[in-house]
Amino acid sequence: MHRPALPALLALTLGAAPALAQTAAEMPEGITHFTLPNGLETVVIEDHRAPVVVQMVWYKIGSADEQPGKSGIAHYLEHLMFKGTEKLEPGELSKTVTANGGMDNAFTSYDYTAYFQRIASDRLPLVMEMEADRMANLRIGEDDWQAERQVVLEERAQRVDSDPASLFAEERNATLFYNHPYGRPVIGWRAEMEGLTRDDALAWYDDHYSPNEAILILAGDVTPEKARELAERYYGPIPAKGEAEPRLRPQEPTQRSPRRMEMTDPRVPQPVMTRSYVAPERDPGDQKDAAALTVLAELLGGSMQTSVLGRELAMKGKALWVNAGYDGFSVDPTSFGISLVPADGMAPEEAEAELDRVLARFLETGPDPADLDRVKTQIEAARVYTLDSAHGRAYDYGQGLATGLSVQDVNDWPDILAAVTAEDVMAVARDVLGSKATVTGWLLPPPAAETADTPPAATPTPEVQG
Repeated sequence: MHRPALPALLALTLGAAPALAQTAAEMPEGITHFTLPNGLETVVIEDHRAPVVVQMVWYKIGSADEQPGKSGIAHYLEHLMFKGTEKLEPGELSKTVTANGGMDNAFTSYDYTAYFQRIASDRLPLVMEMEADRMANLRIGEDDWQAERQVVLEERAQRVDSDPASLFAEERNATLFYNHPYGRPVIGWRAEMEGLTRDDALAWYDDHYSPNEAILILAGDVTPEKARELAERYYGPIPAKGEAEPRLRPQEPTQRSPRRMEMTDPRVPQPVMTRSYVAPERDPGDQKDAAALTVLAELLGGSMQTSVLGRELAMKGKALWVNAGYDGFSVDPTSFGISLVPADGMAPEEAEAELDRVLARFLETGPDPADLDRVKTQIEAARVYTLDSAHGRAYDYGQGLATGLSVQDVNDWPDILAAVTAEDVMAVARDVLGSKATVTGWLLPPPAAETADTPPAATPTPEVQG
């Protein structure tokens, strides 16, 4: 990912002060954006309603950037980042945060890995010092890496291997993406996780954990001046590990045919269908289609009472539950999904035919104008509610910048959503829902005659057709 590093002194003296990315007039009230000379992009979100601050560090690297055969290394290193430095003993960072009345955690996705603390604002220097320390000085002991590898294997056993819905989602994603690494599980394939080593983790850390591949978000009871001062003090001395290269990944070829899959498991109480489509993501300067897809998902399945699928299927006794989902925060094309649970006694093929009928009618008639207005209002209300907390606003900017958007793109998103028209919705609906390249998956309980003879913990047997 990196070309040869600049000498540390040169890297630290390129520019006397952080460069402003935008003028204050262009930024929403309370938002400040600057970049340190070492490349660390920083967003400050002022919110003085409570004496609390959130620090988030997002690395622009995730499981989709892993080399074939090394799935799970991004999440594995996330765990190892809590194993200490020369200054911090294993687990000391979290213990210190807790002792000071705060909380901390971390998470890994396809496109990013993030670490955060929520703490009293007068303790911000403390958590910034510790976070900067592990950005530059992680220490992984000979005993730590093997013990933590077992921890992530047990996490997979609990969250994936023992959960039919998670196994089904894993199989479905692998079927949806022929070539793109979004088809691999974020946590990793078990056989490959078992082979991860300390050297693998250190190589991932050395290659990718650099200030010029990170975003610092500070949200809450902090001023831009104080935030800049602290960022320069704690993160400024860390040299960039060379110049970051573009995130080049295997891309998805043109898909032309539908695929079907079934998975049966005795732990499944009732059939569930999910249909997945490849869909465009939010791109810098080009978020119109993603906004229309966001509205489309809410129109189709956002409410059991008022959505298109809710009214036509759930409210008419043809489905117990319906849903449509889309999230455009991704570096590469992502997925759009529709799910349903058939009404009791309804055969899966009958429920699927009812779904197809409703979707075909929607593609012919388009959204009702009143529905479109209502959904756009609901989306904006939900967004405002989510961003009412400092953590929510930090997440919004962090996720956006970590997936390649600019601060301006994040700022513009509400206006782009508000401008979505019925024509915009129909254009993306025809493109995505009209595609033949779908994956229709059914997660099923065993036939009634087999239920009594099948042990509860039996291993599910996936079936893929097409």
